[in-house]
Amino acid sequence: MKDVPVLYEDTDILVINKPCGIPVQGGAGISVCITDILARQTGSPVFPVHRLDRDTAGILLVARNAAMASRLTRAVGSKDVIKRYTAICAGKPPRGEGCITLPVGKGRDRKPAETTYRLLEAVDGYSLLQAELGTGRTHQIRIHFASVDCPILADDKYGDFPLNRRVRRDHDIRKLQLAATEIVLPPGFGIPERFSIPLPPHMADCAAVLGFQPR
Repeated sequence: MKDVPVLYEDTDILVINKPCGIPVQGGAGISVCITDILARQTGSPVFPVHRLDRDTAGILLVARNAAMASRLTRAVGSKDVIKRYTAICAGKPPRGEGCITLPVGKGRDRKPAETTYRLLEAVDGYSLLQAELGTGRTHQIRIHFASVDCPILADDKYGDFPLNRRVRRDHDIRKLQLAATEIVLPPGFGIPERFSIPLPPHMADCAAVLGFQPR
């Protein structure tokens, strides 16, 4: 397994660029995960302090010791850490920017959720959207964008399945078009406060095929 790209590293913190298709942590039926790769790569255990879905690429904060894991987890939980994502979606949202507050979960487990979005570009029935999380529920962005008729391309759980099949056939778009592209930390950690990445290769290819010109 290839090493995970590292955006920043010191004795307490790693900031990595997680590839699409690899879960962050292990579990039943999982043979490869980010924590195991990083443990081999760095020679010591690591502690992810927030989640990215298996199929979501992008920036992930990882602590290298329990004390920093506790500090970063508190910062993430208190909303002092800003997380922004970029998605390529079918359709166009009702407004150029807005806030989606649909609760996320099933039955009694439904919890408040908040996603702020901004339309970056629209081309021929597709949208390039930026999302900022106010909460961190499982699959939140995927559920919220689907709820406003802008399902993320290649989303095999909440997406437009006939469209997914069509773009797979016509353009070989197979991977979820969602990435964590920016993270902003509060002062006090002794590291750069802002990290950003361009679209990962599978999203850059999709954007080019569909005619977007992301800046």
